Parts: sequence; C-alpha cells; structure tokens
Amino acid sequence: MSPAEDQNRRLLRARDTMDRDFAKPLDVPGLAAISFMSPAHFTRKFQATFGETPHRYLQRRRIERAMALLRDRDETVTNVCFSVGFESLGTFSRTFSNIVGISPSEYRERHLPLPVPVCFVKSWSKPSSFG
Repeated sequence: MSPAEDQNRRLLRARDTMDRDFAKPLDVPGLAAISFMSPAHFTRKFQATFGETPHRYLQRRRIERAMALLRDRDETVTNVCFSVGFESLGTFSRTFSNIVGISPSEYRERHLPLPVPVCFVKSWSKPSSFG
C-alpha cells in the first residue's frame, strides 16, 4: 500500500467515526489520534481530502440528522439539539440557520410530508456547505 493510500484510509477511519458517533463529544485531537496524525496535520489533510474542515464536516452531519429528527413532530427542538450532539440550543439554532438558511422551528413548520421515497427527500434536503 502506498503512503497516500495509507493516509486516506486513516482519514476515512476518522470520518467514519464522525459519521457513526456524531452525537458524542468529538474533537480534533481525538480524531487526529484515530488517524495517527498531529491535530494540525490531520486538519490540513482532512480539508484537502474532503473539502471541508473536520469541525465543519461534523457540524454538517449533526445538522443533517437534526433535519431528519425535526421532520418527526414528536421531538422538541431542544431534544433534537441535544440528541445530535450540541451542548447549547443557541449554538444549535445558529449553526442550523447558517447551514439550512432557516431556523429549526421554521424548518419544522415548512416541512410537509412528501409522497416520495425517503432517499429522494434526503438527497433534495441535504445541506451542501455552510452559508
């Protein structure tokens, strides 16, 4: 295996951890340790490989999950906030608004169940980047 392939596998291991454990407290030093890299090197290589910083990637994954939970009217916005890994409702609302363009409450109000497969809804509603 080439050094580039090895590095990519280690970066994928960290990204898979973020995908799986997005609701847990994750930080760059811990993710860098999973990849056997220094935090600064990990951040640079992650951004070069995936097009966004580890922090932004994790926030986007959390917001994607929050969007799905907000479509379920049984959960309060506060419960959704904490269940996807945010520690503050204000930070959650601000991040959600920056990524999606509207507040979590507005998102819930505007959401109407669509008679289409869930995979299409996820594809259409997936946030692509910040702001």
